[in-house]
Amino acid sequence: MMSENGMKDIKRGTDLSGRRVLVFGAGRSGVGACELLLSRGAKPVLYDGNASLTEDQVRAQFASDGPDAVKWAEAVSIVTGPLTQELIDSSDLCVISPGVPTDIEPVNRIREAGVMIWGEVELAYSLSKGEVLAVTGTNGKTTTVTLLGELMKRFRGEQNVHVVGNIGAPYTKAANATRPESVCVAEISSFQLETIHSFHPHVSAITNITPDHLNRHHTMEEYIRVKERIAENQTREDVLILNYEDEVLRSFGESMSPDGPRVWWFSSRRKLEKGMFLENGILKAAIDGAEGVQDVIRTDELQILGAHNYENVSVAVLAALAVHMPMEQIREVLKAFPGVEHRIEYAGEAGGVAFYNDSKGTNPDAAIKAVEAMRRPTILIGGGYDKDSSYDTWIESFHGKVKALVLVGATREKIAACAKAHGFSPVYLCDTFEECFDTCVGLAQSGDAVLLSPACASWGMFRDYEERGRVFKELVLKWKERTGAL
Repeated sequence: MMSENGMKDIKRGTDLSGRRVLVFGAGRSGVGACELLLSRGAKPVLYDGNASLTEDQVRAQFASDGPDAVKWAEAVSIVTGPLTQELIDSSDLCVISPGVPTDIEPVNRIREAGVMIWGEVELAYSLSKGEVLAVTGTNGKTTTVTLLGELMKRFRGEQNVHVVGNIGAPYTKAANATRPESVCVAEISSFQLETIHSFHPHVSAITNITPDHLNRHHTMEEYIRVKERIAENQTREDVLILNYEDEVLRSFGESMSPDGPRVWWFSSRRKLEKGMFLENGILKAAIDGAEGVQDVIRTDELQILGAHNYENVSVAVLAALAVHMPMEQIREVLKAFPGVEHRIEYAGEAGGVAFYNDSKGTNPDAAIKAVEAMRRPTILIGGGYDKDSSYDTWIESFHGKVKALVLVGATREKIAACAKAHGFSPVYLCDTFEECFDTCVGLAQSGDAVLLSPACASWGMFRDYEERGRVFKELVLKWKERTGAL
């Protein structure tokens, strides 16, 4: 077994051939990690604490990755159920999936045994090549990363760009395809940042920080600490992009040491000396100081609307400028960018009622942005998995916008109680998502909007927010067929 101290100084490009690697978590991330490790000659054991999982079920996940993955399914060792000390002691390294909390008893036992713990991001970074542009933050990550990916494809060529991470494409799946000229545009979650060591993006960005995942991180202080880790290995050669209007991030940027990355700011509220800002409906960049201000784009030329999206555009543009992308190419991409699925996505209209899919609004702050973007009286679908969030500011944002709140999922009573405390009504509680949708269309009148923006995660009812959004759009389609709107 290789001790934690023995793994500390492993650099990018490390040879893991022959190493015995315990991969903790048999989901998509774990499967991707095993495939990468096997391709590099390592000896992974795929472990999951769910004793009801069978080897056949786990191996079937490899087959879903295509015919080339079948050989990996046959080669990997699989263990389910209780984690034995023998398995821990025989491991040189542990690669932990983002969904596995780092403070549970089995993980503590691995750590106490001196086995180094990496996450999938650390593994993929260590075995990949090229530049990394990484984005984290509570909200806005997916839109920002999707746009930045399109910018880089225009600048560097589609074959050289990999959009990876929490956006749905495991970083591990792209590692073998990277070359020195490659660019990985990565959406990085707080769960993934818990287990980095050498991860070193050339450009990093934190869009904002508001309460989220406190059931995992326990305190806001810990959540902030983990988010800020994205910059911990950056140097003066690198760029860190931060939200000037976020007090936590402003303090973080202002405390950066001279040896740390150069800080570029963005704001939708004020003019900045260094960074991007919104002025008179125009997004402007002041990368070379106030004397070198450039007009980037008028907001009415964009297909995505709202102050939060102007901030997302600012982050993506700053990252592109940091790698010297010409402004004319940037403008071309910005004008053509349609936004992302499941984020205030127009899902159609029937009987004069417009439907919007914001399934990616998985916390109150994100859901507030969707409410603020509505231009019609809105019937809002909320509720889902409980992440220990507070819903007060979300309810307060309803004034003059939301005419009814329809709730479903584990948080429905908690949110209903919060709405009552703030004097908001009417509130409807439903048992199923289908009942929730039917209640909305029963309440809606011509000129209204039905908005799915739950302020909660989807777990317990759906596999992920994407499935929840797809089901919502399917229900809209069926409703349009029934009303003859097709």
